[in-house]
Amino acid sequence: MLSDIEIAQKAQMKPIGSIAKSVSIAEEDIEYYGQYKAKLSESLFRKLEDQPNGKLILVTAINPTPAGEGKTTVSVGLADALRQIGKKSVLALREPSLGPVFGMKGGAAGGGYAQVVPMEDINLHFTGDMHAITAANNLLCAMLDNHMQQGNDLRIDQRRVMLKRVLDMNDRALRHIVIGLGGKADGIPRSDSFQITVASEVMAILCLASDLADLKTRLGNILVAYDLDGEPVFAKDLGAQGAMTALLKDALKPNLVQTLEHTPAFIHGGPFANIAHGCNSLRATKLALKLGDYCVTEAGFGSDLGAEKFFDIKCRYGGLKPDCVVLVATVRALKYNGGVSRAELTEENLEALTAGILNLQVHIENMKKYGIPVVVAINRFQTDTDAELRFVKEFCQGLGAEAALAEVFAKGGAGGRDLAEKVCETIEEKPSDFHVLYENDLSIEEKIETIAREIYRADGVTFTAQAQKALAQIKAIGCGDLPVCVAKTQYSLSDDPAKLGRPKNFTVTVRDVSLSNGAGFIVVYTGSIMTMPGLPKEPAALRIDCDNAGNITGLF
Repeated sequence: MLSDIEIAQKAQMKPIGSIAKSVSIAEEDIEYYGQYKAKLSESLFRKLEDQPNGKLILVTAINPTPAGEGKTTVSVGLADALRQIGKKSVLALREPSLGPVFGMKGGAAGGGYAQVVPMEDINLHFTGDMHAITAANNLLCAMLDNHMQQGNDLRIDQRRVMLKRVLDMNDRALRHIVIGLGGKADGIPRSDSFQITVASEVMAILCLASDLADLKTRLGNILVAYDLDGEPVFAKDLGAQGAMTALLKDALKPNLVQTLEHTPAFIHGGPFANIAHGCNSLRATKLALKLGDYCVTEAGFGSDLGAEKFFDIKCRYGGLKPDCVVLVATVRALKYNGGVSRAELTEENLEALTAGILNLQVHIENMKKYGIPVVVAINRFQTDTDAELRFVKEFCQGLGAEAALAEVFAKGGAGGRDLAEKVCETIEEKPSDFHVLYENDLSIEEKIETIAREIYRADGVTFTAQAQKALAQIKAIGCGDLPVCVAKTQYSLSDDPAKLGRPKNFTVTVRDVSLSNGAGFIVVYTGSIMTMPGLPKEPAALRIDCDNAGNITGLF
């Protein structure tokens, strides 16, 4: 079979104007970025205000493993399959980050014959959204340091600067740095750090803002530091929100591309789910709901991270009501969770599958806690045996969840028709009774404990002294009523990546807490999770190349 990029480069794409027309987007609402990419105008949102919403389908997964689950691939394939069975579907996904593209994970545009295209553009610079977010964040950092250099009228305590610089690249050397060295004219020396752009609060704000006015307000509410009296200093105190909005005005507009089968796809925003809220922009999802009868969207990593945040943060702020959850699992990954080494995953092993499938059980049960029906998508691989596939299907049915094979990687939308039929039947027969997991009036500690107990299945939560101090400060400035965004390993339901399957008898340790006041949530750091990844020993960048004609190779 051809590689992902070879399949993508052989695709016969339609002009993006034709894709827009297929969902009744008028020519005057299209802002072209070449032949196959476009942004959509602000006026389009106003035109669609009274249009009824379609059905909202969230694609999530079990805890990811090195074996891979193919969540984005299934999302793309499901959207194509819905079109094949006569449904008007629209896809909404996150933008890839350059960090993973050149690091360990590789691209994030789907795979095989279930991809969004132009794949190279989407995985690299795309329409410049990531660069605009990076620039806006770092403008605020520059203005903060300049204010301290130019007299510090706000009496900012340089030891209590909360803001971090960002770069959309995995660069561990920037995790802890010292700035302002060299002399009086070069700034005030202080410790600083970088995080990856997709973990920044500016990214989260872009993905949760409803319009330009809301974007500007949220940017102004970013907590940048505390002053010498312990009072908060916000971006609006520095007068930064206007210039930041100017940098982000085009980035706020959703991007339109297409799948290999010409299904319209909005790809916009890209926060990580293990260190941020893990969903594409609220604006893109709402636009897809207005333009399609079915909106297929995705939340990052497993349901314990991406889906929980999709429900408890994005749906809470956006007023969204999901109609169905598609939970992606693979036989290989379930056997891995059952203790099989990666080298032996191609061999039939019902004993390991029996042990590992308990991870899937937790995810099914967790999604039902939100009042949403679940369909399990078994992403099929050639090495899966009939006995293994039958076991997974029967197990899911025993838990009251439909299960269907997804063969979209090899067959495109045709390989997802059964899944699409089951999703539509589930939506019709089992109406959603969606509700969030916790209410905002609980204490911060109670919200964290609720997620840890109900979603991770922990026995309890331990707060370090640093976390307790940070919590007290957040409460003191009146921000205790915000939802929480837990930064946690994606590889386990616990905060220890080594605990696979369905871990028991563990507690979650909260080592620190920070306030994303503009985004509107409290970030809770657990385990050893870091907001600036590093490159692996053999990064994907070593395989990527560009020939003299401009053709890119090795990109996944």
